[in-house]
Amino acid sequence: MSTATTTARPVRPSTPRASALPGVARLGLARTGAELRGFFRERDAVIFVFTYPVIMLAIFATVFDGQEQANGGYGVPFAQYFLPGMLATGIMLTGFQSLAVSIAVERDDGTLKRLRSTPLPAVAYFLGKIGLVLVTAVVQSALLLALAAFAFDVPMPWDMPDGAARVATLAWVFVLGCATGAVCGVGFSSLPRSGKSVTAIVTPVVLVLQFISGVFFAFFALPSWMQTVASLFPLKWMAQGMRSVFLPEQAVALEPSGSWQHGATAAVLVAWLVVGLVVGVRTFRWRRRDDG
Repeated sequence: MSTATTTARPVRPSTPRASALPGVARLGLARTGAELRGFFRERDAVIFVFTYPVIMLAIFATVFDGQEQANGGYGVPFAQYFLPGMLATGIMLTGFQSLAVSIAVERDDGTLKRLRSTPLPAVAYFLGKIGLVLVTAVVQSALLLALAAFAFDVPMPWDMPDGAARVATLAWVFVLGCATGAVCGVGFSSLPRSGKSVTAIVTPVVLVLQFISGVFFAFFALPSWMQTVASLFPLKWMAQGMRSVFLPEQAVALEPSGSWQHGATAAVLVAWLVVGLVVGVRTFRWRRRDDG
């Protein structure tokens, strides 16, 4: 009688399959949530970013209530003329100033160094910063518009006869302004030597640009040399683009050029966007200067 023999196959140990990392878009969205949570925990930053433009609009519009910015016999109520500049400076605060300060501080306290050692792609980190800028800018602008409309009876662009064109202009100036401010903030964040000195460097730059760009004063009333200097920087063009949205069409006579210059506005903002990207890529550091 024959005995059948069977040969058992060797059992190979199973190896766990490496789980794929989420996509960059998903990681960027998650990073945006983390940035927003961190931002809202900093109460002083929240108060400054959200209330500074609102308080300035309320103060100036109340002090100059009943006065008009006039040129060539045409007048615009002060609150209506002042609102576009405050929208533009709000975008600059949430984009340029906030990112320049926060990134410099994160580099100084080692946060960037720790993030760099994780699997998080660098693109996702910057997408989180951009998401933070967009969300805070939208909330801040909504607060400004609500105050202007309900407290000072400033007409909104969608209530004007050419409302669709005005809203479209508002959208592209807002998005392009946020993008330009964000990339310039990233690039500028590498200039301070430490997180402790960044505020002292960034704040004067922002204040000077506000004074010469038609934010606190009517742009047409500034000296011509000051207008020329302001034209080199994006804030002047953001404010001018916003004026084309919120002022009556006849108010174009208030502009020194006699035109809203939408093409020039887009060109200057795109140019600064490109310059900010190039500078940011070439100068951005994940570590402090003294940390290799």
